[in-house]
Amino acid sequence: MTGKYAWWRGAQPEEAALPANGRQRRPAHRAVRALAVVAAFVGTVLFSAVLARLTLEPSAASAALVHSNVRPGHSISAYLNGPSTTEAVRQLGGNVLLGLPFGVLLPVLLPTARGLLRVAAVMVCLMTLVELTQGALVTGRVFDIDDVILNTAGALLGYLLIGRRLGRAVHPRRSHWWHRWTRRGSAN
Repeated sequence: MTGKYAWWRGAQPEEAALPANGRQRRPAHRAVRALAVVAAFVGTVLFSAVLARLTLEPSAASAALVHSNVRPGHSISAYLNGPSTTEAVRQLGGNVLLGLPFGVLLPVLLPTARGLLRVAAVMVCLMTLVELTQGALVTGRVFDIDDVILNTAGALLGYLLIGRRLGRAVHPRRSHWWHRWTRRGSAN
């Protein structure tokens, strides 16, 4: 019994690379995987509505800000050196928490976006787009590169804590073309 899905029927083809514990892990049942993807989609839509409410509405607190920040670390150091520790925690922690759900949901919705670098790249692009939109269209909001950095850090944290495992549970690992070469070399 060889072939692409031989492991599903219980056979272990010679080419199949086994994890360190010697057992190949089977993916979740199709219904469970479909339910997880639907739940992640609903979660993403709900979170996007919250994100839009938080970032795309005018803010009375930031109405005095008229300059964008394109220097990485400038806003972060301003908050850390500011008089209010509570405000610093609220701003910095809030931006990290805002990115957290993306790191959890992204690997479930887009299996090709799994991986630390891919999650970071998608988040940098997405949050730069959000920051540019709010800076251009919303009165009292400006572009801040530190928000992009903090949101991306939150997404990476979410990916490392939950998203990686959840993505692997819903979408099994694929066998890439280059795995054929590594398996042949290790079998000899």
